[in-house]
Amino acid sequence: MTDTHTAPPRDGSEPLRPSDHFDSEDTITQPSLGLVGWLRWGWRQLTSMRTALVLLLLLAIAAVPGSIFPQRMANPNGVTQWESDNPDLFPVLDALQLFDVYQSVWFSAIYILLFVSLIGCILPRTQHHWKALRSRPPRTPVRLRRLDDFREERIEAGDDPDGEAANAVDFAAAQLRSQGYRVERYDGRGSYSVSAERGYLRETGNLVFHAALVGILVTVGVGGGFAYTGQRVVVEGTTFVNSLLDYSSMNRGRFVSDAALSPYSMKLDTFDVTYVEPGTNGAGQAGDFSANVTVTHTDGRTTEEAVRVNHPLQLDGDAIYLLGNGYAPTITVRDADGDVVYADSVPFLPQDANMTSLGVVKVTDGMPEQLGLVGFFYPTQVQNSSGAFASAYGDLLNPMLTLDVYAGDLGIDDGTPRSVYTLDPTGMEKLTGTETETDSIELAPGETADLPNGLGTITFEDATPEDADPALGYTESVKRFASLQIHHDASAPVVLLFAILATLGLLVALFVPRRRMWVKATPDGDGVRIEYAGLARGEDPTLGEAVEQLRTTHQAALRG
Repeated sequence: MTDTHTAPPRDGSEPLRPSDHFDSEDTITQPSLGLVGWLRWGWRQLTSMRTALVLLLLLAIAAVPGSIFPQRMANPNGVTQWESDNPDLFPVLDALQLFDVYQSVWFSAIYILLFVSLIGCILPRTQHHWKALRSRPPRTPVRLRRLDDFREERIEAGDDPDGEAANAVDFAAAQLRSQGYRVERYDGRGSYSVSAERGYLRETGNLVFHAALVGILVTVGVGGGFAYTGQRVVVEGTTFVNSLLDYSSMNRGRFVSDAALSPYSMKLDTFDVTYVEPGTNGAGQAGDFSANVTVTHTDGRTTEEAVRVNHPLQLDGDAIYLLGNGYAPTITVRDADGDVVYADSVPFLPQDANMTSLGVVKVTDGMPEQLGLVGFFYPTQVQNSSGAFASAYGDLLNPMLTLDVYAGDLGIDDGTPRSVYTLDPTGMEKLTGTETETDSIELAPGETADLPNGLGTITFEDATPEDADPALGYTESVKRFASLQIHHDASAPVVLLFAILATLGLLVALFVPRRRMWVKATPDGDGVRIEYAGLARGEDPTLGEAVEQLRTTHQAALRG
């Protein structure tokens, strides 16, 4: 016998061991990736399912500030109020775009990366899944006994063992096909077998889920450019026209033109509120709100509609929501000569559950200097032991209006935007109230009081309708207002469709098992040995039961 072993070289090196072996003394040298290699590596990392899940989690976390801080798109008045309450912190948070979360750079970056990652995940997986759907079930393993879920039976064959084996496999193939399996016969090497598989619907559901997520991202991103949201405060007896000039605030997508709004109008006829009566459980709580409006449609016809909480009014593709309500006392200011310099119904913002409301009146012209009046309205005025006023009930049982007067520059002539619901008294002289020698003005509906320093008079008008029947106990002497939000988003039904598809796809991906089953019949002497086996891809606690059921029904079919 010839010894073919090669003696090691005299220098001590081993020719059959590479120089970068793990126990080699030489330093391991990794290949240089280069620009293309690094780009390919980055793309694979970005399009991995792990990265997509991380980005989805980051998107959910990034949306949290949108529910904590008021957003300019949905609540511009809340942003203004937050700025006035936190003047030092507001510029920092505004620079971080926490009041425009869904339009911020960092939220958009996460959004776009998630979009790209999902696309990169879906396309190759869809191609692979399509090939798998068109491929044949795999060949039957030689040793089915090695599989965990395995059963074996033996039947008598008579004079034709091969025929009985083939017949048994025919029964098994028909049975598996009726259960939704794809089957393929593999005969040879002295045995007959059928290979079956099902559960590709699981991967289909998975792909549908991820494709629906992409659809939601695309629809929200594109649809947001054609959506708009506006707010308008409407007082009883006034009309709102659906045009850009008639909105209190408007946030519209970049693709919304000036002519995109449907030219309908709404008149707020009455605002009805029901309160729990005093002396009962929950006294003072509001039970129902209804803004009763007369709508003039674009074709000229008029209809009577109602806007209620959680029941928006659908009108020409717009959804009109009721956000809030309150009282709007009608105030008339006259100068020293008796000429009217201001007359309007002023919305007062509720401050508590009993509708104690705060409002501001700004008289810009007609007086020697500009006037600002800050007042509280009490629907049911009571006075506590300290002499302070409060409202004991939300309805109009004893209405009263108190006002403090400021004189000076309102700060609106320099072009700086000012909220109509707040007054900056900086640089103004306080003429009534605390820290002055003149008491605050107190008015009931229909009463008139003199302004300080002989500036004129102020009247709290009684808004009771002229045709009201006193016998009916009509007490609506103060007008009410409704805060409406008009939202238009044509992409909402498409988003809902994709959301339903995503839910269905996820359910299919979670509950449809993917498994393979084999039935193998081998002639063995004067009988036939039949083997049953199953294999699951992933967790499938019912696989053993499925194999046992296959064995039971197959044996019963053979006996029949």
